[in-house]
Amino acid sequence: MTSSRIAPLALYQEVAERLRQRIFSHELKPGTWVDEQALAVQYGISRTPLREALKVLAAEGLVTLKPRRGCYVTEISDRDLDDIFSIMSLLEGQCARAAAERATSSELAELERIHAQLEEAAHKGDIDRFFEANQAFHRSLQTIADNRWLLQVIEDLRKVIKLSRHHSLFSEGRLEQSLAEHRGILTALLARDADLTERLMREHIGSGRAALARIARARSKVA
Repeated sequence: MTSSRIAPLALYQEVAERLRQRIFSHELKPGTWVDEQALAVQYGISRTPLREALKVLAAEGLVTLKPRRGCYVTEISDRDLDDIFSIMSLLEGQCARAAAERATSSELAELERIHAQLEEAAHKGDIDRFFEANQAFHRSLQTIADNRWLLQVIEDLRKVIKLSRHHSLFSEGRLEQSLAEHRGILTALLARDADLTERLMREHIGSGRAALARIARARSKVA
């Protein structure tokens, strides 16, 4: 009889997740050379699962494998951000449109609940909680849209955006602006105005890119 036991998570997947979190936290900074030998020693593993993990991260765009030079944490340029946010505005706009067209009453109530968390976090100036609620709001729209291929592309692009050294919510006035944009999106959703919901979401994503650009310019002046 064939065994039906479920195999534990593959070692390379666990290694990939550990490295992914180190990249997102910028412990491994963009442009950093990945010292495979040192990591293998640190994790107490052979080079084989480590290299498999790096292949996974390379497929996600988080690291770049360069022939005869090794592996580097991907550096994301302003041009990259422009291109990515342009695509994100289209994809998230489509999710918002689909949500306005097909959301159930209970799903709309859940979006209102998440938005209330946004309001509370903004009132307290709690950027971390605001960011978490913001992510939950967007994920809920994507779930309602019910297009797994669209969701996968959005998730992959968001991983690459995390390579940016800046966070748009740290731009002066951005938190309040983002909250106002969410209010407009929620109002359009509740009215089931698909055209308006899509347009407001696309503008919202564009505003996030503009905020990142302002932070980058301000820091370059200081440097």
